[in-house]
Amino acid sequence: MVHEYKLTGMTCSSCEAKVKSALLTVNNVTDVEVSKTDNSATITMDKHIPLPDLQNALNSKYQISAIQHSETLETAKSWFETYKPVFLIFFYITGVTLLIQAVNQSFDFMQWMRHFMAGFFLVFSFFKMLNLKAFAESYVMYDVIARKMPAWAYVYAFVELALGIAFLINFNPLVTNLVTVLVMTASIIGVLQTVLNKKKIQCACLGAVFNLPMSTVTIIEDGLMIAMSVAMLLMM
Repeated sequence: MVHEYKLTGMTCSSCEAKVKSALLTVNNVTDVEVSKTDNSATITMDKHIPLPDLQNALNSKYQISAIQHSETLETAKSWFETYKPVFLIFFYITGVTLLIQAVNQSFDFMQWMRHFMAGFFLVFSFFKMLNLKAFAESYVMYDVIARKMPAWAYVYAFVELALGIAFLINFNPLVTNLVTVLVMTASIIGVLQTVLNKKKIQCACLGAVFNLPMSTVTIIEDGLMIAMSVAMLLMM
């Protein structure tokens, strides 16, 4: 995509060169054209880059602002595009599990949650298995257990697979849900620490297939699994 900006503070050809070089260092920027005469910058990028990120790359004497697009709208569109794989997965899992309930005489909430959990763990473990080494390398960067025991990053993918199968076949619901609560609680601690400390780390929830940043979306994913497991334990 290409965006045009108003860029003030440039007074000479040297300024143009400095500004262009600085903007080219920003991740996902592929091309930059600047003009001190028009006080403008035309930036080509792989995906929308928030205005503060562009400003942070520049010397304080240069000020950049959007002139032909809404930053709020573009940021929202970019956020949705980033997390579209997660939304699609949840949509498909929710849709399939609701269709299963549609053939029942009455809606079985307990069964629906069990099927949803099975779908969640099976799908997410599948993406991790596609490149187990890359997943493990990302996971050890933030998980509290994997940081101390790197082997856990490899084991975790298989634990998710086992939990998916256990929920699918309704294997010992008490043990399955207790293990889920323990595993996901340990996982969410590292996620919370990363998000609260505003560290920019790739989320490993879908392995290395998608470049998803760690955010509140990851917290919601883990929190939902914990909440469902607790709910099923209470309903037993």
